[in-house]
Amino acid sequence: MFGSVLIANRGEIACRVIKTARRMGLRTIAVYSDADAQSPHVKLADTAIRIGPAPALESYLVAENILDAAMATGAEAIHPGYGFLSENASFAQAVIDSGLVWIGPKPFAITAMGLKDQAKARMVAAGVTVTPGYMGDDQCEARLKAEADQIGYPVLIKAVAGGGGKGMRKVARAEDFLAALTSCQREAAASFGDARVLLEVYVSRPRHIEVQVFGDSHGNIVHLYERDCSLQRRHQKVIEEAPAPGIDAKTRAAICDAAIRAAKAVAYEGAGTVEFIADASQGLRADRIWFMEMNTRLQVEHPVTEAVTGLDLVEWQLRVAAGEPLPLSQDQISLSGHAIEARLYAENPATGFLPSIGPLERFNLPTHLRIDSGVIEGGEISPFYDPMIAKLIAHAPTRKAAALRLADGCAQIEVYPVATNAAFLARTLADPDFLAGEIDTRFIEDRLESLAATQTPIDQAWNAAAKALARPADPSPWQALKGFRLNAAPHYAVKLSCGTETRLVEVDPALPCSEKAWLFGDQYVVFEAGQAYAFGPPDPQSLSGDAQGDGILRAPMPGKIVARPVKAGDTVHKGDPIITLEAMKMEHVLTAPFDGLVESLSAGLGDQVVEGFVLARLTAHT
Repeated sequence: MFGSVLIANRGEIACRVIKTARRMGLRTIAVYSDADAQSPHVKLADTAIRIGPAPALESYLVAENILDAAMATGAEAIHPGYGFLSENASFAQAVIDSGLVWIGPKPFAITAMGLKDQAKARMVAAGVTVTPGYMGDDQCEARLKAEADQIGYPVLIKAVAGGGGKGMRKVARAEDFLAALTSCQREAAASFGDARVLLEVYVSRPRHIEVQVFGDSHGNIVHLYERDCSLQRRHQKVIEEAPAPGIDAKTRAAICDAAIRAAKAVAYEGAGTVEFIADASQGLRADRIWFMEMNTRLQVEHPVTEAVTGLDLVEWQLRVAAGEPLPLSQDQISLSGHAIEARLYAENPATGFLPSIGPLERFNLPTHLRIDSGVIEGGEISPFYDPMIAKLIAHAPTRKAAALRLADGCAQIEVYPVATNAAFLARTLADPDFLAGEIDTRFIEDRLESLAATQTPIDQAWNAAAKALARPADPSPWQALKGFRLNAAPHYAVKLSCGTETRLVEVDPALPCSEKAWLFGDQYVVFEAGQAYAFGPPDPQSLSGDAQGDGILRAPMPGKIVARPVKAGDTVHKGDPIITLEAMKMEHVLTAPFDGLVESLSAGLGDQVVEGFVLARLTAHT
């Protein structure tokens, strides 16, 4: 076994790898950008070294910087985590050529499975059925449009080198294809340096089933059973579980056997995930499940597999990379109970899941679950990286028990002022259809209005905020409100606002003060069912109605302008794209709020803008 390992990643996965490596007696080395200098993974490691400025393209994605850091710190091995350079065959080869141990599959396997079109061709040769579609080299618009028309709509556009939902678009109508193609190619080029795409038939009721595989350098390959990752939004996973709900022994045997054949086709070593798309319109059936792709790395959702097998997948990675055989044979690996993972994102579901950035003045997670996180209270969510800030994992004897345990945990999350999807997760996990196992990849989309809506604070929340004002030792300006007690009456009323609602709340100062309300600046925040409600004095300048009713489009977050299909003086219709902003590895399209005229545009292609920046002004047709 090597004696030291550098983790070429950040956040929760870096912390996760460091913990196992240290338990095994290895010296751990963290790398960090300027934005991560004070991050938990930096403090957790034995050694840490700077690799560049905040943007990933200037730090975590610069292979030379990672290798220089390894040499400078005496690292013997490199663990890439996931994302960034984890599936970069050139980087893997450079690590090996430098005399270091690469903790991952051989570069050949990464290359063979990294490009979806070539991977599918290899799977066909190995006898693994693949999703019907177009995987050709001809990438001209006319050919791709013709192939999409031939496949039929809806059709799925996917980046050849893609992953994590990046560079993927569902196209429902032929007239929307070219615009979606352009956006998909642009996002794929930005995320992977490769704009090529493939096309797939869009399955009407799809389930996303994947199989965890492991191989070693002695020719052994095993599976660690399947996971279901069907609950997604914007093609990114939100809730994952193991085993897959509703799968029978015959179907499990078939899909796991297909995954083993896929791994053997590239003499796979290390941790990998073979992903399948299932047509669940008639339940899970072996003849209605097709190979999609193989991820040649550890997955974000690996904790659910660890929970149901009792194994440490990072330890397996380290041992296999050191040349050891797999710790267990296939017949020694068994399933126990059910595990579900929820991804906590810094985002606001009520605004279309737009990312949220800023300081974590309050960051409190439940203690009865497994928590994998890379941030702490007092830290900050930056605009430079993926918005996932934690993973919460529940394990129980039954699926329903695990789901309700995790729902309860998500409801206990307290984060402020950064917005999160905690309440959304709690509602999703407790949804009757989810508990019944009636899931597919459209589950969230079909219920988005109810799952993502901002809830109105309950009466107890209003009362908690009002009672907090009675604390005599409170030094805030709220103390001035006690002047309302002109005749020392036993009760007095406080006018509070939360969102667009204002109430006059009666307060009895004799009652015990509530500990539910937290003072942040001039606002009291109450946490209820995963939601943060901020109470403060009514804003006399607040406006009601459509926030874009004045025709002013503002940047909802810091980002870069990557598309501007209109110019000043153009006539536009409601819903037409005006500006596309790239932030936190995703594209966000700002559209016209009404039929009208583009009066002015304030930013050009490539410009970086701050949150609230006025991007465009529109005037309505009269």
